[in-house]
Amino acid sequence: MNFNKTIYLSAALALALTSCSTQKNKLPNLSTLQPIENADHLPTRKSNLSEEDLQRWSHLDIINDTIPGMSVDRAYAEIIKDKVGNKVIVAVIDSGIEIDHEDLKPQIYNKNTSKANKKKNKKSIYKDDIHGWNFLGKSNAENLEMTRIVKKGDDGSETYKRAKAELDEKIAELKPLQDRLVVLETANETIVKHLGKEVYTTEDLEAIVETAPENVLEAKKVMYALYKAGRTNAYLADFKNYISSQMDSHLNVNFNGRAVVGDNPYDINDINYGDNDVMGDRDHAKHGTHVAGIIAQTRGNGLGGDGVASEVTEIMSLRAVPDGDEYDKDIALAIRYAADNGAKVINGSFGKYFSQNNEWVQDAIKYAASKDVLIVVAAGNDALDLNPSTGDVERYPNDRNLNAPKEFADNFLVVGALNPKFGEGMVANFSNFGNKDVDVFAPGVKIYATTPYGKYEYLQGTSMASPNVAGVAALIRSYYPNLTAAQVKQIIMDSGVSVKQEVIVSGDKDDKRNFQEISTSGKFVNAYNALILADKVSRGK
Repeated sequence: MNFNKTIYLSAALALALTSCSTQKNKLPNLSTLQPIENADHLPTRKSNLSEEDLQRWSHLDIINDTIPGMSVDRAYAEIIKDKVGNKVIVAVIDSGIEIDHEDLKPQIYNKNTSKANKKKNKKSIYKDDIHGWNFLGKSNAENLEMTRIVKKGDDGSETYKRAKAELDEKIAELKPLQDRLVVLETANETIVKHLGKEVYTTEDLEAIVETAPENVLEAKKVMYALYKAGRTNAYLADFKNYISSQMDSHLNVNFNGRAVVGDNPYDINDINYGDNDVMGDRDHAKHGTHVAGIIAQTRGNGLGGDGVASEVTEIMSLRAVPDGDEYDKDIALAIRYAADNGAKVINGSFGKYFSQNNEWVQDAIKYAASKDVLIVVAAGNDALDLNPSTGDVERYPNDRNLNAPKEFADNFLVVGALNPKFGEGMVANFSNFGNKDVDVFAPGVKIYATTPYGKYEYLQGTSMASPNVAGVAALIRSYYPNLTAAQVKQIIMDSGVSVKQEVIVSGDKDDKRNFQEISTSGKFVNAYNALILADKVSRGK
């Protein structure tokens, strides 16, 4: 990000002076509150979090709890209290959302009753789009983008050559994993047959006597090592699913997941497709349901975790992210749909490293900016420096063309992931980073939220960090609706907690960078600080 921050903030304050209103839901003057400016003086926490605290660690406070939480609880206790905010529509572009989940149902957007969507889009081509839209239809599995490029054939381009090389490499990497899966499945079947039960424990394995048949003892050795590493039968099922999805669809040039949708994914004008089933296959809605829960699962109801902004949020579900790489067309149309139907914040927990129609998405981002919509996206989970000294890594979607000095939009916020610990190990070992293409960091490991069939789970990824920040953005837009999307982005960045310590990146203990140097802001997001700064900007101070 290349701009003069002083000039930017001066312009932002000037705009606030002219646009500031006296809306009835505005929070009281927060000038007496002191933000948390720096965390360098804090010690590294020695004790483990209780299970209760771990389930909501992203809401805890860096000062009181010495973990890099977002001080959400403190913001509610000291700032929001019982104040009623304006409703804000947050569009979640994802795999689908279980809209009948008990902890999400009250916050699901309904086009017919939404108070936040005052301007109904009467000209919409989307029939019966009550809760959003499903751009995938009945499709679930998909190719990766590099597979699609290779599938089209060699056009002599550098893009094709890179895609082919990476596809071949990915397939080669799977071979030893497939061999490992065969060993594990064989061992598991042997143990199941010996014990006479499908599900067993470490204690069951330990109880197998040394006089057991040789094949059983060998199987015991394999499965015991797996179990001691914390990987049980559920891990084996996930491992098998991973291998299957890679070989059957992600990397398979003969697979066509789009056939059931009925459109041409490479024609941006072919827009009459999809349906209003915003959940889709419930078994494939886990990711989107979890993301939605981080933002909007009901606070204080004794169920699961708490959402960052459940009191003020209406969640719009835009199903556009399959099991595989998303199509640029779907993402572009989903962003435009959100902007046209009243969303003020969009969360995008997806991304890829190849794009055939990135210009469609970039145009949609600019369109959202013209509609005053903030887009919050995940930085990616490949432990990459997106801005290495040897040249940039192109990740999509983005708001900066490769090697361009400036961002083309001011409404696009990119989020990296943090661990529930403060100090050199605070950055998630999988999180991408970059001093130009990653704006801030936020909690993204062991995040507890809603999943399908009315359940809750811990999941991790920058996919979880992004909705944490989208929730903070929703709070700001709720209580300070006079602020623009660009102002909200800058407030979130400027109000973060500064850290000037060295941290481990890429999961490599020998690769340490100053936290200031791995994102544009050099900070991690703090809801308490953000509301204090929003109040100042809103009042023109």
